[in-house]
Amino acid sequence: MFELFWIAFGDVHERLKNIHKIDDISMASGILMSGDLTNVGNLGKVSRLMEEVKKLNPNVYAQIGNMDTREVEEYLDQTGMNIHARVIPMVGGVHLTGLGYSTPTPFSTPSEVEEEQLKLWLDSVEDQAMEPKHLIFLTHTPPYRTKADLLKSGSNVGSRAVREFIEKVQPGVCVTGHIHEARSVDRIGKTLIINPGPLSSGGYVRISFSGSELDAQLRMVQ
Repeated sequence: MFELFWIAFGDVHERLKNIHKIDDISMASGILMSGDLTNVGNLGKVSRLMEEVKKLNPNVYAQIGNMDTREVEEYLDQTGMNIHARVIPMVGGVHLTGLGYSTPTPFSTPSEVEEEQLKLWLDSVEDQAMEPKHLIFLTHTPPYRTKADLLKSGSNVGSRAVREFIEKVQPGVCVTGHIHEARSVDRIGKTLIINPGPLSSGGYVRISFSGSELDAQLRMVQ
C-alpha cells in the first residue's frame, strides 16, 4: 500500500513563512494545525491565513488555541475545518480527534478554560475515540508531566485531563504545542507524543501511515 502522510504543526501566531519550506506539503493527505493560529485575530486575519495554507494543500484540519478568539473558531466551524472535540475519519481508515483552547495562563488570553472543561470535552468524544484502530490526537495543551509540557524553570504545566485521555485511549500519535520551549519527543504507553515548538522556529511533524501502523517524526525546516 502507498504510504499516506500528514503534516502537523501549531503555534502559528500569524507567521506562515516556514510553511513554504516544508517538504512535500502539497503531496500530504492533509495539514493538521493544533492551535494558536492567530494573535487574538479577527475574521479577516484568520481567513487570509487559512486561505494561504489551503493554496498549498486544500485538506486542512484545525482548531483554536488560547491565543485565538471565538471569531476564529466560528470561521473554522463555517468552513468545515474545526476538529475541536470531534472524531473525524480521514483517508486509509485513520481518524483524527482534537482538543483546542488551554488551561489558564498568566497572560489572560482569549480562549482559556478550566481543567474541568477540558475533561468534559474529552469525555464527550472518549467512546467514539476508542473505536478507530488508528487515531491521531491533536491537542493544543500538552499532557501533564511529559517533556512536552516542561517549562525552562522545570515546572510541568500541562493538562491532567489530556494525560488521562491518552492513557485510556492510547492514540497512535499525539501532536501538541502551546509550550514553545518544550520541543520534544516522548511517550505515554503506546502513544508517541511530539511537541514541535512554534512553526516560526521551524518545527513540524510528519505523521505517516503504512496501512498497519501510525508513525511520526519531529522535523525542522531547512
